[in-house]
Amino acid sequence: MDLTLLRSILEFGNFVLSSVNVIVGFSLFVYIFTFNFRSQVAQAFCALISFVTVAHLVDVGITEVDSIELAGVWLKLQWVGIAFVPAAYLHFSDALLRTTGATSRWRRLSVWGSYGIGLATVALVAWSGLIVDGVARKENIYHLVAGPYFRLFAAYYVLTSVSGWVNISRARGRCLTAASRRRMSYLMLAFVAPSVGVFPFLLISAAAQTLSADFISALTLVGNLGIALMTVVIGYIVAYQGVLIPDRVIKHRLLHFLLRGPLVAIAVIILMLAIPRADEIWGVPRDTVLVVTVAGTVVIAQVVINLAKPTIDRLTYRRDRDEIAWMQALDERLLTTADLEQLLENTLIALCDLLRAPSGFIVTMESSAWPQTSAQTPAEFGARPAIRVFCGPREAATRFLAGVSLPELLERLADSRKDEFISNQDFILTDGHWLLPLRGRSDNVTLGILGIWATGPRAEFSDEDLEAVYGLVDRAEMALEDMILQQCIFAVLRGLNSQLDEIQAWRSSLYLQPHSLEHFEANPIRSPGFVQMVRDALSQFWGGPKMTESPLLRLHIIRDRLPQFNNVPANAVRATLQEAIERLKPDGERSMTSNDWLMYNILDLKFIQGERIRDITRRLAMSESDFYRKQRIAIEQVAAMLAQMEQAYAQNAFLSSEKEHASKE
Repeated sequence: MDLTLLRSILEFGNFVLSSVNVIVGFSLFVYIFTFNFRSQVAQAFCALISFVTVAHLVDVGITEVDSIELAGVWLKLQWVGIAFVPAAYLHFSDALLRTTGATSRWRRLSVWGSYGIGLATVALVAWSGLIVDGVARKENIYHLVAGPYFRLFAAYYVLTSVSGWVNISRARGRCLTAASRRRMSYLMLAFVAPSVGVFPFLLISAAAQTLSADFISALTLVGNLGIALMTVVIGYIVAYQGVLIPDRVIKHRLLHFLLRGPLVAIAVIILMLAIPRADEIWGVPRDTVLVVTVAGTVVIAQVVINLAKPTIDRLTYRRDRDEIAWMQALDERLLTTADLEQLLENTLIALCDLLRAPSGFIVTMESSAWPQTSAQTPAEFGARPAIRVFCGPREAATRFLAGVSLPELLERLADSRKDEFISNQDFILTDGHWLLPLRGRSDNVTLGILGIWATGPRAEFSDEDLEAVYGLVDRAEMALEDMILQQCIFAVLRGLNSQLDEIQAWRSSLYLQPHSLEHFEANPIRSPGFVQMVRDALSQFWGGPKMTESPLLRLHIIRDRLPQFNNVPANAVRATLQEAIERLKPDGERSMTSNDWLMYNILDLKFIQGERIRDITRRLAMSESDFYRKQRIAIEQVAAMLAQMEQAYAQNAFLSSEKEHASKE
């Protein structure tokens, strides 16, 4: 190969890869700073990647410099990155080692000392010739000349880098899980790249007189390529640190960020460099070609990434492919309140137009507390009728609703729609409106009421109109039933929020300490039988083996209370259960007939006061079958409250340990 061509390839490759490193470094800095900066490991990574990016940014900028004076300014600026890379390297390794529980005051002092050495080095480079002295040029490469203390700094650079690698090796040895060891192994290999990638810039000053310019360019090219790949690997691993979301979400978010951000930017840079620097290309000014090409690349890249997204997701989620596809489909199909109201409003308008009615409304059953299970109806939770959507003047719907009683209205509608389809006899005339009940398809429970302005004393619609009415009513019923089901799902998910956050906190760690494993395995709130444990303890609330030997004694909130009750387990369990029940107590004056007080009344009367079921059902005006169903829900609520109390205790303990740890340092 022609030597001139080889040099051109090396120069172009170095320039492109240095630009890539600047883009990748800056992008990862922005990403980690935005999504994960609270993690100490992420903060150290941001420092490290910043100084590495500075070194490569100068390497890009100096290519257009044509005077030794300006080259000297740029090269001294590059030493801001070179001087602080060892300190940031040691800082990053120390932060990783600290996440495994290995803390050392001397190691922390060495980190701050290395930053001090970096600051002193920058000052000596800028205002003295002790480390570098003057600027020289070898062929097309500008470099600083090594000063009397240059070798001392190079030895410090190597020693600090080796110390950082040893720290990561120790951190890997302290990992207890296979996943954490695997990630730490990747990190050990990738961690070599930042120091080795910057080292050629340091080496040039010492070896420029003995090495050829082509060899230096080749060495720099290899370093640039390695750091481009390994920086992404390090950023990928750091992205998991301290983030309370699933791994798949982190992986998906980071991958698409890299595709839409750095990758598109790199493509644009390559295009800008590849387009010939000629005044005209095919008779068109170069700037015009450049603008059109860059704009087209950005737009086309977004389209290609969107088209490739299903394939990328399948590759990213190989093991969870079917579940992810189902979750994505579910997200698109879930109805928000606005979606529901829009669907109901469109349905109501279509019904009014079909029946030639000037106005209409849909009334739904609303409650302060949505059902806990899909089998329960809103009416059982103090439901009250409320206008969901209306067509025509709202006053007509409001006046109708104010003049009727819900129980009487439901009784009048009880004989409507006994068959699957709708007939003229199903329209119940009430206060100038034809009414139809909107019922659940599975359990025939009344979910709402459709009201249409009555244009006559009786409904007299053709079979064709009734068939169309049935289709529209069925659509409204389907939407209402799905909304109630979704509200049940959302209520369950909201109850799991704190528990999911804690689980994700464990997943986000690079390791699990022994006490963490013990907590995960032993804490009863993680057990599938936790509700049964609570039920057993409540069944012998005032004494018995299910109370004295309850697995609930493994809860930290109970173990912490034992000294207050003279280490009597039953008393500590009883006091904790009673506190959980009291936390479920509604505000205001107690009522035996209010639905808001129902759960608390069952728990208090049955378990704390120990009354007979027959007396309780009489006082609460309910059947025994209904009592047992509500009692099950009440016990589940006590279990959920205990889980919340335990998680709050664990969080407070964690924050206290963090403050204590910070004060010791």
